Amino acid sequence: KQQTQFRALQNQINPHFLYNTLEAIRADALVAGCENIADTTEALATFFRYTITDVRRFVTLSDELDNVDNYFIIQKFRFGDKLDMNVELESEELMGARMPKLLLQPLVENAISHGLECKVGEGMVTIVVESSEKNLFIHVKDDGMGMQEEKVQELNQIFYSQDKTRQRYGQDRKQNGGIALPNVNSRIKLLFGEDYGLHIFSVEGIGTEIRMT
Repeated sequence: KQQTQFRALQNQINPHFLYNTLEAIRADALVAGCENIADTTEALATFFRYTITDVRRFVTLSDELDNVDNYFIIQKFRFGDKLDMNVELESEELMGARMPKLLLQPLVENAISHGLECKVGEGMVTIVVESSEKNLFIHVKDDGMGMQEEKVQELNQIFYSQDKTRQRYGQDRKQNGGIALPNVNSRIKLLFGEDYGLHIFSVEGIGTEIRMT
């Protein structure tokens, strides 16, 4: 299903035209001395290349973190010093762990869009990567707006719903132009089983944490 969606995107956009145009913008920005525009354009081109043209089913944690870095460069161009991000790895060996593509960036996007964008003052996204003998755990935390307990329970109920067909497909809608969290959760469960996926912890006014297993 995901492969089909990616191919549909490829049919709508000529990637080479897109990359060539972005490279031209980047070159002009460098000539004009606008290094921040050049860096953001380069990050955007790399982000599109990863998202649109690379349809490998599995990637490494390192690949996913690189994609998040490029996404964050774009967001920093929008928000400036209001946003910061930190990555904490239990072990460098985890960088080679393999996972489905485009799992991590939607979690970071959710943290910025729903947690930090409306926060007064600076905000931090923290990515913590840990492991047990058999499982990989990725925590995406923000110190933003947080959510009411009712909303947290509603989201976790979607993630753990016993009505698996509805939970997997009926809730996979896009949000704010990005990939919705139920989409990420569903793809994990389809590939690894019902014991895996997302869980949200949040305190209103304190922040939110999404744990991905």
